[in-house]
Amino acid sequence: MRRPTTEELSGAWDALDSCDTKKIEVDLEGPVCDIVGTGSDSLKTLNCSSPAALIAAACGLPIAKKGARLVTGVSGASDIFESLGIDLDHPMERAAMSLQHAGICYLPGEAFLKSGWARLIRSMRFTSPFNILGPLTRPCRQNNCAVIGAYSSGVSLQMVEIMGEIGMDAALSPYGMAEGFDPLLGIDEFSLCGPTRVVELCKGAITGHEVTPEDFGMKTVPFECIASKSTAAENAATVLAVLEGREGGPAGDFFCMNAAAALYVSGMAVSYRQGADMARHALESGAAYEKFEALRQYQGRDVFMSNESR
Repeated sequence: MRRPTTEELSGAWDALDSCDTKKIEVDLEGPVCDIVGTGSDSLKTLNCSSPAALIAAACGLPIAKKGARLVTGVSGASDIFESLGIDLDHPMERAAMSLQHAGICYLPGEAFLKSGWARLIRSMRFTSPFNILGPLTRPCRQNNCAVIGAYSSGVSLQMVEIMGEIGMDAALSPYGMAEGFDPLLGIDEFSLCGPTRVVELCKGAITGHEVTPEDFGMKTVPFECIASKSTAAENAATVLAVLEGREGGPAGDFFCMNAAAALYVSGMAVSYRQGADMARHALESGAAYEKFEALRQYQGRDVFMSNESR
């Protein structure tokens, strides 16, 4: 089957953005970042973009994190956040309040894609152009930079080209690899278990580079150290354990590595290494867990229960 061209995907994005994407607006200046992936990668890891978003936000970077339920893996961002007490049925206005006041929000595709095709993608359970378009949606008008992981290096280039066309200020699209595995079998994150090919958009120019964990001040680990658990509940439990400081090691480094990329692309860090140092401090100091609690104050299930009891 022929892969869609960048021009075709860009046209589809225009239609999706103008006709089907519900928007939130906030009064924030400067960078507002998103961290998300395409899914459909060959090697399934722990959910990374969700804790990475919390860690980056704890460093002071506003994060408008979007996501969806699983497509081909064990758990998507929505499955993780739901397991951690976030209400996926909240009004979009509550997400806007969270971003404005807490510096982070979660935007599930089921909430902002008005025609409901996020649910269609979930039922398809195979890779399609929607896996590329979904991560490119922009439900927050102020979102101006992003880290969007890809299931192949070719898709990385396509997505960054589209982000340049739609006016994104800066973007990174990583395709991670694992030592001991075929390079065609990768992950849609910065990899702690091998090199990562990155396509970067900066000031209108698109370039490519390759990084390793050592560029973040980290050690390369076997893939098994960051591999997905068997269930969404287990993956969510690992995320919570890392945020609470009960677990560190490779999982913590993996999350901090991807938070560092957001800090770098936003301009808050001048290098991946500096971003990683900032991310580690946010995690080890408890600031990332505090950011999670702040998110729950606005978007948690208990928010609605307390409101209904009044």
